[in-house]
Amino acid sequence: MVDLPASLDRKIVPAGEVSGWNWPRPLVFTNGVFDVLHRGHVVYLAVARELGAALLVAVNSDSSARLLGKGPDRPLNREKDRLLVVAALESVAFVTTFDESTPCELLQRCRPDIYVKGGDYDMETLEETRLVRGWGGQSVAIPFLDGYSTSALVSRIRGGS
Repeated sequence: MVDLPASLDRKIVPAGEVSGWNWPRPLVFTNGVFDVLHRGHVVYLAVARELGAALLVAVNSDSSARLLGKGPDRPLNREKDRLLVVAALESVAFVTTFDESTPCELLQRCRPDIYVKGGDYDMETLEETRLVRGWGGQSVAIPFLDGYSTSALVSRIRGGS
């Protein structure tokens, strides 16, 4: 197995060490499965990065991704592979994983200044929004790039519409 280049290795933060980091501020935080990376993800993460000094992306672990009900064979790509692909993006300063259905525990430990999700989410209904606002942070919905979704892509690959 090939060792990770230092440029990627230094971006990966073990979940257990998140609370001990001295994060650049303002810290922007987002999360997702990022199963098959596509244009929608790349644009979303680039826009998120522009909101602060650094972007921390929390990737759902394999077990966490299965809790989301996207299908018994999802995620298609393993956790470590998804983590590495996200880390390789220029817009991403740091990447970590989480095992729960939401990143609330992780948010408590790193206390970002800005929490972002795609525009397909109603930010006011998310527990993450209430949590981040509790310490004076912001919750921002980034406009959704229509026509790009991993689930739709997987369906097309499988011969669906």
